[in-house]
Amino acid sequence: MKKQARIIIVDDDENIRTTMKTILEDEGYCVDLATNGNEAIEMTQETAYNIALLDIRLPDMEGVELLKRIKNIVPRTRKIMVTGFPSMQNAISALNKNADAYLVKPVDVEKLLNIVKTQLQLQEEEKHFSEQKVAEFIETRVREVLI
Repeated sequence: MKKQARIIIVDDDENIRTTMKTILEDEGYCVDLATNGNEAIEMTQETAYNIALLDIRLPDMEGVELLKRIKNIVPRTRKIMVTGFPSMQNAISALNKNADAYLVKPVDVEKLLNIVKTQLQLQEEEKHFSEQKVAEFIETRVREVLI
Protein backbone atom coordinates (compact mmCIF):
# COMPACT_ATOMS: atom_id res chain seq x y z
CA MET A 1 0.00 0.00 0.00
CA LYS A 2 1.31 3.43 -0.98
CA LYS A 3 1.93 5.92 1.84
CA GLN A 4 -0.52 8.82 2.00
CA ALA A 5 1.03 12.13 0.91
CA ARG A 6 1.25 14.80 3.62
CA ILE A 7 0.53 18.43 2.73
CA ILE A 8 0.80 21.60 4.79
CA ILE A 9 -1.19 24.68 3.82
CA VAL A 10 0.15 27.98 5.17
CA ASP A 11 -2.24 30.91 4.70
CA ASP A 12 -3.62 33.58 7.02
CA ASP A 13 -7.05 33.43 5.32
CA GLU A 14 -9.16 30.79 7.07
CA ASN A 15 -11.55 30.36 4.13
CA ILE A 16 -8.70 29.62 1.73
CA ARG A 17 -7.04 27.19 4.17
CA THR A 18 -10.19 25.23 4.87
CA THR A 19 -11.33 25.18 1.24
CA MET A 20 -7.99 23.84 -0.02
CA LYS A 21 -7.88 21.36 2.87
CA THR A 22 -11.33 20.00 1.96
CA ILE A 23 -10.41 19.69 -1.72
CA LEU A 24 -7.15 17.89 -0.97
CA GLU A 25 -8.58 15.61 1.72
CA ASP A 26 -11.34 14.59 -0.70
CA GLU A 27 -8.51 13.36 -2.95
CA GLY A 28 -7.07 11.28 -0.10
CA TYR A 29 -4.23 13.52 1.04
CA CYS A 30 -3.39 14.12 4.72
CA VAL A 31 -3.53 17.90 5.23
CA ASP A 32 -2.35 20.12 8.09
CA LEU A 33 -2.95 23.86 8.41
CA ALA A 34 -0.81 26.75 9.63
CA THR A 35 -1.87 30.39 9.93
CA ASN A 36 1.60 31.93 9.76
CA GLY A 37 5.25 31.24 8.99
CA ASN A 38 6.44 30.53 12.52
CA GLU A 39 3.67 27.99 13.07
CA ALA A 40 4.59 26.33 9.76
CA ILE A 41 8.27 26.16 10.74
CA GLU A 42 7.40 24.44 14.02
CA MET A 43 5.18 21.95 12.21
CA THR A 44 7.81 21.13 9.56
CA GLN A 45 10.35 20.47 12.31
CA GLU A 46 8.03 17.77 13.65
CA THR A 47 6.54 16.37 10.44
CA ALA A 48 8.05 15.75 7.00
CA TYR A 49 5.61 17.06 4.42
CA ASN A 50 5.58 16.05 0.78
CA ILE A 51 4.14 19.41 -0.26
CA ALA A 52 3.91 22.87 1.28
CA LEU A 53 1.38 25.33 -0.13
CA LEU A 54 2.68 28.73 0.98
CA ASP A 55 0.93 32.08 0.77
CA ILE A 56 3.32 34.76 -0.46
CA ARG A 57 2.05 37.30 2.11
CA LEU A 58 1.88 36.09 5.70
CA PRO A 59 1.41 38.20 8.85
CA ASP A 60 4.81 37.35 10.35
CA MET A 61 7.07 36.88 7.31
CA GLU A 62 7.13 36.89 3.53
CA GLY A 63 6.29 33.59 1.87
CA VAL A 64 9.63 33.49 0.04
CA GLU A 65 11.44 33.71 3.41
CA LEU A 66 9.33 30.82 4.68
CA LEU A 67 10.12 28.94 1.48
CA LYS A 68 13.87 29.22 2.18
CA ARG A 69 13.47 28.18 5.80
CA ILE A 70 11.35 25.14 4.97
CA LYS A 71 13.86 24.14 2.29
CA ASN A 72 16.59 24.17 4.97
CA ILE A 73 14.48 22.05 7.34
CA VAL A 74 13.02 19.56 4.85
CA PRO A 75 14.84 19.85 1.51
CA ARG A 76 12.69 17.31 -0.33
CA THR A 77 9.40 19.07 0.39
CA ARG A 78 7.90 20.40 -2.83
CA LYS A 79 7.01 24.07 -2.35
CA ILE A 80 4.09 25.69 -4.13
CA MET A 81 3.64 29.44 -3.73
CA VAL A 82 0.07 30.76 -3.63
CA THR A 83 -0.84 34.44 -3.99
CA GLY A 84 -3.79 36.72 -4.32
CA PHE A 85 -1.44 39.43 -5.59
CA PRO A 86 -0.16 38.01 -8.86
CA SER A 87 2.68 39.85 -10.47
CA MET A 88 5.62 38.92 -12.61
CA GLN A 89 7.97 40.03 -9.84
CA ASN A 90 6.28 37.76 -7.26
CA ALA A 91 6.47 34.80 -9.61
CA ILE A 92 10.11 35.41 -10.52
CA SER A 93 11.09 35.95 -6.88
CA ALA A 94 9.34 32.74 -5.77
CA LEU A 95 10.87 30.67 -8.55
CA ASN A 96 14.33 32.16 -7.94
CA LYS A 97 14.01 31.10 -4.29
CA ASN A 98 13.38 27.51 -5.48
CA ALA A 99 9.60 27.36 -5.46
CA ASP A 100 8.48 24.33 -7.43
CA ALA A 101 5.22 25.88 -8.67
CA TYR A 102 3.09 29.01 -8.44
CA LEU A 103 -0.71 29.33 -8.05
CA VAL A 104 -2.94 32.41 -8.18
CA LYS A 105 -5.94 32.94 -5.87
CA PRO A 106 -8.73 32.23 -6.18
CA VAL A 107 -7.23 28.80 -6.77
CA ASP A 108 -8.75 26.78 -9.59
CA VAL A 109 -9.56 23.30 -8.21
CA GLU A 110 -8.34 21.39 -11.27
CA LYS A 111 -5.15 23.42 -11.47
CA LEU A 112 -4.47 22.83 -7.75
CA LEU A 113 -5.00 19.09 -8.06
CA ASN A 114 -2.90 18.85 -11.23
CA ILE A 115 0.01 20.77 -9.68
CA VAL A 116 -0.10 18.67 -6.49
CA LYS A 117 -0.18 15.44 -8.51
CA THR A 118 2.67 16.61 -10.75
CA GLN A 119 4.81 17.71 -7.80
CA LEU A 120 4.27 14.36 -6.04
CA GLN A 121 5.32 12.52 -9.21
CA LEU A 122 8.45 14.67 -9.51
CA GLN A 123 9.25 14.05 -5.84
CA GLU A 124 8.93 10.30 -6.36
CA GLU A 125 11.18 10.43 -9.44
CA GLU A 126 13.81 12.39 -7.47
CA LYS A 127 13.65 9.85 -4.65
CA HIS A 128 14.07 6.95 -7.07
CA PHE A 129 16.96 8.73 -8.81
CA SER A 130 18.68 9.40 -5.47
CA GLU A 131 18.26 5.78 -4.36
CA GLN A 132 19.65 4.60 -7.70
CA LYS A 133 22.69 6.89 -7.37
CA VAL A 134 23.39 5.64 -3.83
CA ALA A 135 23.15 2.02 -5.00
CA GLU A 136 25.54 2.75 -7.90
CA PHE A 137 27.99 4.46 -5.53
CA ILE A 138 27.96 1.51 -3.12
CA GLU A 139 28.42 -0.96 -5.96
CA THR A 140 31.39 1.03 -7.29
CA ARG A 141 32.99 1.27 -3.83
CA VAL A 142 32.60 -2.48 -3.28
CA ARG A 143 34.29 -3.18 -6.61
CA GLU A 144 37.13 -0.80 -5.71
CA VAL A 145 37.67 -2.53 -2.38
CA LEU A 146 37.64 -5.99 -3.96
CA ILE A 147 40.15 -5.07 -6.68
